Amino acid sequence: MLLVFGLAAAVLASLMFNLGLVLQALEARTEPPSLSLRLKLVFVLLRRRRWMLGWLLGAAGVAPQVLALSLAPFVIVQPALVVGLLLVLAVGVRTLGERVYPLEWVGVVAIIGGVALVAGGAPGHAETHRSGAAVLVVVGALVAVSLVPFAIRRTRLDTAMVTMVASGAGFAATNIATKLLSDDVGIGHYLNAAAWLAVATAVGVAATITGMTAFQRAAATIVVPVTTAVQTFLPIALEPLFLRERWDSASLDGALLAAGLVVALAGTVLVARAPGVGGVVATATAGTPYRVRGAGGASAS
Repeated sequence: MLLVFGLAAAVLASLMFNLGLVLQALEARTEPPSLSLRLKLVFVLLRRRRWMLGWLLGAAGVAPQVLALSLAPFVIVQPALVVGLLLVLAVGVRTLGERVYPLEWVGVVAIIGGVALVAGGAPGHAETHRSGAAVLVVVGALVAVSLVPFAIRRTRLDTAMVTMVASGAGFAATNIATKLLSDDVGIGHYLNAAAWLAVATAVGVAATITGMTAFQRAAATIVVPVTTAVQTFLPIALEPLFLRERWDSASLDGALLAAGLVVALAGTVLVARAPGVGGVVATATAGTPYRVRGAGGASAS
């Protein structure tokens, strides 16, 4: 029963994050391109009720995410956080006039089916942290990757792909920090929880900056699937390094769980690469009107 409540809380968090993103995007789309990536844009949007509601929804979504991590295994909560992409796809199709192509429908089914397989094959919620050093090494490595673009700025290595991976790694670090925050709150280590909150906030800011830069350098249909896949599934791949999970309690010795993760990852990439999703995310993140070429060559914005 706790697993069901944890999964429901994760889906709720994802919907809140993505609904907030949609509201911010709808508001940002009304501003002129001349304000793109300028500080003035922030001050303008802060006066917009719909944009502020979107920001508040995103911030409030952390609460059900923390609850989900306290009730369900990390390996279930992470893939469930991509369910909200389906909401972004629906809004993107409606507001940008994009079609949903067969592969994207396959992605929708794969996300739903993959999360269901993960939930059905998950191990018992008996995960514990490894040593403090192991946890710090994992988070520190992700933070280091997230800061690489700042270190190599204006060199030959400063490419669009580097900024995408760095942004995804930064948000992956925030997801792990949120997990550690949740665990520390559960055992009453509030000082440690506050420290992880500070880490998540600081790295999230850096990841947002590199993400905005990535949207300047590459198409949203490339940026969104790369950053989403990295931030969602890289923490799962790193989980054995910072958590001890009872895989022996997983269905079919973890085979069902592994299959679900692969299916959910494939679905995430297929849905995230849809122009409608890319348009909404790029607009909300960078505050820029997003234009794509339709079949007849006309721009939709």
